[in-house]
Formats: sequence, C-alpha cells, structure tokens
Amino acid sequence: MAEQPEERPFRTLDARSLRGLAHPLRMQLLDALRFGGPATASQLAERLGESSGATSYHLRQLAAHGFVEDDPERGKGRERWWRAAIQGLLFDDSLLTDTNPAVRGAADTYLHEVATAQGRELATWIGTRQDWPEEWNQQWDMSSMTLRLTPELAQELVEKMHALVESYRDLPATENDPQAKTIRVQTRTFPLTTH
Repeated sequence: MAEQPEERPFRTLDARSLRGLAHPLRMQLLDALRFGGPATASQLAERLGESSGATSYHLRQLAAHGFVEDDPERGKGRERWWRAAIQGLLFDDSLLTDTNPAVRGAADTYLHEVATAQGRELATWIGTRQDWPEEWNQQWDMSSMTLRLTPELAQELVEKMHALVESYRDLPATENDPQAKTIRVQTRTFPLTTH
C-alpha cells in the first residue's frame, strides 16, 4: 500500500463542505484514497464497480471542496493520480439543526452513509475472515452492551472510549512488526426507545 503524507489535517465539516461530500460515491472515493493510497480515476472505478467518468466527475467535486488533491509524484502524461488531502473528518452536530433544509438533508445523508459503510466493512470482514491467519480470527469483537446513563454520562463514556483508542494510535512497537495490520474500531453510542 502506498504511503500517504504524514501531516494531513483533520477536517471539520461545515455546511459548504458537507454538501460537497454528502454523496455515497464521493464518500467511498475519499475512503478509498485515505485507506488505500493514491490512485487514478480508472483504478478507483474498477475497485468500486463504477464508470471512470463517474469517478472522474466526483473526484473533481471532492477536489473543489479540498478533500482530495493531485498527487504530483505520480502520473505520466495524461494520467492523473489523486490522493486524500485530509487524514480524517470531524462532524459538527449543529449541522443537523441548521436553518437550511439542504444542509440538514446533507447531514442526514452523510450520517446514513457512514453507518452503511461501517456495516459494509463489518460484513466484508465476516465474509472473508477465513482468509486471515488464525490469530486474527481469534482477536476480533462484535459486541453490543446496553447501559442506563444520563446524557452527561454517555458523553463521558464516549470521550473515555475515544481516549483509549487514541492511546493505541501510532505505537512504535507496531511500526515494523509484520503481524501488525490496520484494524478498524467502530463505536456507536445512542439512546434506545424502550417500552
């Protein structure tokens, strides 16, 4: 896998950038570049089962909003390589209550696509786990826990979970370890309607 630049920023979504990103294919393209490294529109089209015309168009839209950029170290002649311009995204909850209905709609689209993508990733793991070494088949988790909390305690729990996960980011011991793999940690904390 090609390496991405080390100092890519996190991007907080605002109303304008959210409308530029809140499209299923654009979100898939951005994730493909963030996690798979630089690629051409044709390579991304093949990987995602789309036409190169569609991927080219949506890559240009992502570039217009600063999510992706040209990769000047790659490409010869007319071949255009793209790379992610950001490391990650931060979602501002105020977008869900924006006065503009188009912004609220884009926020809903974005959140639904994130949930869909996370489910797709988990389903892919379940469907391909037999292809992984036995030690990885013993070290995964799909848990559901139910708690009774106030909004303040729920926020405290989320912050503590995030801090714990962050404490495992970029550990020097895993840098050259051939057993180390990129793993996905997904968290969800939300209230349930009970009867």
